[in-house]
Amino acid sequence: MPTSFSNIIEAVNTTFLVITVISVVLLVLITALMVAFVIKYRRKRHPRASQIEGNALLEMAWTVIPTILVLGMFYYGWIGYKLMRSPPPGSMEVTAIAQMWSWQFRYPNGKQSAELYVPVDQPVKVNLESRDVLHSFYVPAFKVKQDVVPGRTNFLWFQPENVGEFDIFCAEYCGQRHSYMLSKVVVVAQNEFDEWVEAGVEAVAETAGEELDESELVVRLQRVGKRLSQVKGCNACHTIDGTALVGPTYKGLFGKTETVVTDGETRQVVVDEEYIRRSILYPNADIVEGYQALMPSQDGIITDEEITAIIEYLKTLQ
Repeated sequence: MPTSFSNIIEAVNTTFLVITVISVVLLVLITALMVAFVIKYRRKRHPRASQIEGNALLEMAWTVIPTILVLGMFYYGWIGYKLMRSPPPGSMEVTAIAQMWSWQFRYPNGKQSAELYVPVDQPVKVNLESRDVLHSFYVPAFKVKQDVVPGRTNFLWFQPENVGEFDIFCAEYCGQRHSYMLSKVVVVAQNEFDEWVEAGVEAVAETAGEELDESELVVRLQRVGKRLSQVKGCNACHTIDGTALVGPTYKGLFGKTETVVTDGETRQVVVDEEYIRRSILYPNADIVEGYQALMPSQDGIITDEEITAIIEYLKTLQ
């Protein structure tokens, strides 16, 4: 029988309730015993210490009872865990790619987005990948959280029951801008989702088969490049208003002379198409002076056409 997501929510709520009740009872009991022992065995009533013999019944009680309580908590947790690791057959699959400090979502048809679009009442399996360090995919509204581990594909699943937008957080500290690693789950009606996902793969291939003159092609590339800079997570480290973040600002970057460190030596380079392409594919080859080597390589992840579109977009930011 297919797993119901409402069963997961119920299991999670039950587990938290059981653990909370046990914790409160133990807190009250232990605190009361501490106060009672302080009063009963205070120095004024017992000026001389005396040897206390062991009590087999008491020792068995404080061993057996905590063991039962721990096993009970484990039982409820295990029920929820099994449900969380059993997505229903036919679940829609999306790949969530984490990198410092953004989320990127890829759909089976190649569509890419900076936000997770899903249809309402449809089970969704999210495959989790990391390009750099340990992250954690967390959607509080759906009570789901799962680590995103470098070199390993993990997953979680959920089934949204209401249309709306729900926050996505990274719940594992991943560096300087960890708190800015935010996104949204956008839940829409099935027909609206179908229109959105079929609206076109966000690649420069949109121009295929079209007769465009050079100026129209450049405008198209600039528009696609702007979208890709958000989808690929570029805006997590680079601004377009001249302020510096983890990486240099994009404003006025193209054509600028930068001081970079290459193989431990400082040199001057002009930011041209070749330099940008190399910086995207091999970001640690030339580190701009004053910045750290934090950008993950995009080699094998981004296409030449996408790089071309991003370059055309950067040319507009003067």
